[in-house]
Amino acid sequence: MKAILLAGGRGTRISEYIGDVPKCSLDIGGRSLIRHTVELFQRNNIEVIIVVGYKADIIKDLLCDLDVTYYFNPFYSMTNSIASLWFSRNELHDEDMIIANADVYFEQNMLDKLLGSKHEQTLLMDSNSELDYLFFCNDNQLIGHGKDLKEYSGEYVGIAKIKKIFLAKFVERLDELIKEQNHDFWWENVLYSFINEITIHVVDVSGLFWSEIDVIEDYQRILEFRRHTDFGYQVPTLL
Repeated sequence: MKAILLAGGRGTRISEYIGDVPKCSLDIGGRSLIRHTVELFQRNNIEVIIVVGYKADIIKDLLCDLDVTYYFNPFYSMTNSIASLWFSRNELHDEDMIIANADVYFEQNMLDKLLGSKHEQTLLMDSNSELDYLFFCNDNQLIGHGKDLKEYSGEYVGIAKIKKIFLAKFVERLDELIKEQNHDFWWENVLYSFINEITIHVVDVSGLFWSEIDVIEDYQRILEFRRHTDFGYQVPTLL
């Protein structure tokens, strides 16, 4: 199995607090978020690919001793994550794939949930959260999605798995969306485009801790969790 981490974005909503660095490079207690995620995957024998863009050298320096494959999105300031995924499309062919946004903190228990899914496509959702991007589901099938849904089932986590049997269709649709100049789409729009054609499966991770870093409160929530779960945890001096 492989995992693609999308780490090309700038993170403008939190930049006034963290300075001129990628969100995934933030210290979460003795190591960066991106290193935490890469090491988690590697402990599970999952090959890691990272698509970088903004301040790519910072990320590479943090992972310089780890076995990681990199792709670069030179248009990171003008495109969204679908473009970053497109630059790594040659990886999408021979193995089951995890695709994740690199600014999401999660642990082994959530990865186990994802790995346990037998469906051709699986998106993770938290039915106890409604902070950002929402899903509406029926019997674990994705029906609707968006930031302003009036009826919803939970919040999208930012992590998905695609089995290799579906990758050819997935890459074909990815190419179509890029050729149509949809460079401002999220990578998940590739899966969303299949909603009326096939069943897109959703797994609820309610009760497990995770957090996407969009605003400073998200980062503080991760630090608070780490403080109470890691012996000897030291709060980064940034805060």
